[in-house]
Amino acid sequence: MEERLQKILARAGLGSRRACEELIAAGRVRVNDKAAALGMKADPQHDRIEVDGLPVKAAEPLIYVALYKPRGVISAVTSPDPRPTVRDLVPIPGTLYPVGRLDVESEGLILLTNDGELANRLSHPKFGHEKEYKVLVARQPDARQIETWQRGVVLEDGHRTAPAKVRLETLAGKGAWLRVLMKEGRKRQIREVGARLGLPVVKIIRVRIGSLHLGALKPSEWRYLTPKEIGELKHKTAHKE
Repeated sequence: MEERLQKILARAGLGSRRACEELIAAGRVRVNDKAAALGMKADPQHDRIEVDGLPVKAAEPLIYVALYKPRGVISAVTSPDPRPTVRDLVPIPGTLYPVGRLDVESEGLILLTNDGELANRLSHPKFGHEKEYKVLVARQPDARQIETWQRGVVLEDGHRTAPAKVRLETLAGKGAWLRVLMKEGRKRQIREVGARLGLPVVKIIRVRIGSLHLGALKPSEWRYLTPKEIGELKHKTAHKE
């Protein structure tokens, strides 16, 4: 069945539909040895589709997996050292990429999928999808520290963090558990904000990405998303253009 070329390329893992449109506009895509044009349709079962001279493989069935990443595991497909990766924890065939990376010391929810378009929409800062974290800090925060975190904090590189929702959940000895909701996710941002405010971060657990919740998963456990969860993620990302 014929469908728009950018949709075929996105499903094959070559990026979002917009990124695939740029490939077509740049003249890097050919269909049956002819240069492709924007708006063109093709049948991936019968037409020969190439990008930069390389054939585009038939798309794999779309897979969506929720994983509880434990501490010490890298949020990547391959590792430069003996440490395990999130891909090592999900022993199913096919191509899967992590969405919503966590630093190696952090834990919690990661989405693994081969849906390039959805992955791009969930990862790109411009779409502003909310992520929720449980954060254990070594000291009990006062109202001023929480208010400052909520307004935004200037990091060491001069970047001011976007406003976030932060609340005290429970006290834990000399420390406390916080609930942090944010729409940006610079590398090690929560740890750096905590350090700037005098609240050293002991533990970070991500419990939600957009509409997807960690639920009852335990460290290293994973499950397939339900059709309802997939539909909710796609519905909300489709309204973020």
